[in-house]
Amino acid sequence: MSQDLPELPEELTTGERIRVLRERRGMSRAVLAGLVGRSPDWLKKIETGARELRSITHLVHLAQALRISDVSRLTGGDLAVPVDSVGKLSHSCVPAIRTAMHAVSVVRSDRAPESPVVLRGRVDAAWRLWHRSRHQRTEVGALLPELIRDAHLCLRAHEGSERRSAHATTADLYRLVQRLLAHICEPELYWVALDRGRAHSEEADDPVSLALAAWSTAIGQRAAGYGEEAVRTDESGMELLRARLADGDTDADVLGVYGALNLQAAISCGLDGRAGEAERYLAEADRTAARLPAGYTHTPSAFDAANVAIHGVSVGVGLLTPGEALRRAESIDPASVGSLERRSRLLLDIAAGHAQKQETVAALHYLGHAFRVTPEGIRYVPMARGLAAELARTANGPLRAEAVSLAESIGVAA
Repeated sequence: MSQDLPELPEELTTGERIRVLRERRGMSRAVLAGLVGRSPDWLKKIETGARELRSITHLVHLAQALRISDVSRLTGGDLAVPVDSVGKLSHSCVPAIRTAMHAVSVVRSDRAPESPVVLRGRVDAAWRLWHRSRHQRTEVGALLPELIRDAHLCLRAHEGSERRSAHATTADLYRLVQRLLAHICEPELYWVALDRGRAHSEEADDPVSLALAAWSTAIGQRAAGYGEEAVRTDESGMELLRARLADGDTDADVLGVYGALNLQAAISCGLDGRAGEAERYLAEADRTAARLPAGYTHTPSAFDAANVAIHGVSVGVGLLTPGEALRRAESIDPASVGSLERRSRLLLDIAAGHAQKQETVAALHYLGHAFRVTPEGIRYVPMARGLAAELARTANGPLRAEAVSLAESIGVAA
């Protein structure tokens, strides 16, 4: 990486720093946007302050494209991430998963294939482990390479309805791979997992599986900065299920996927400042949750009544209305949320709401609580890393040592 450019004035925002560094490198907005796989309009919104840049992954890619050695050059010191050493925020499980994904279609195995029913049980168990483990990526990541190989072996061994069933299960497996790889691998591998999940859903020829493909695709689109496209994808998935719901279908999985699509659309609208649409999708998700059987939770998305309330808090944080977000959080007992991942996300959003109100003591308390619930559910989430760095930078007096210690535990240089 070439030598960094001269220091920038401290008062510049992140967007202004990106613009200045881009211009010093002689890059057009279109060129820099293309180098990081984004649109010129996305970059323009970042540079002008119309959109907040929250993703550490995006910051790392911009730093790499601008040939600077640390993300702090873009943030003004709020967040230190050496680009050469930890730019990918990786995890030890990634190489084995990458190898399995690259080789699975061409390397043959002499193992006996298992039935689609057995494969379904293993994939569902892996999803349950994802939600229940304090160390999701470590424990689930250890299972995935063999599961990927066995899923493709199962596909090759069956025909007809059994093969379509195996495709639906393999699609759910790749959605788990996608979820695990978020923020810890190169974008290309993440999108390979996403596209494989979508392709296997198409081969399954099942509306529920296709709607789940829309759900996971929208998650990827939103993470890449394409909020409006994500909502359109969510709507396409909902449309696949609306006819069945209008006919009075009460299948729990149909309701679960439809509700999860509404929640994803609500989050995307909230992050884009579209409050009315966000509330409309939340209300539809709430009505859908009321139709679920007692005690039911959709396994991949964790959709149920409690998850609707959790997303209501997330929407409030995204809309920068922390008072409303925290008011909604008062009705939720975190201990009642069965998914540790969703519980830690709730606590993270509560921490972010308090941080938006400049209530440092409460923000630090809830971020620490979220980290204790599931360290890996916080350590690899860009929003959590950014919040930890901000608290370490701004905390004063006796809180500073605690804030710095938590930031270091999360893996952020304070």
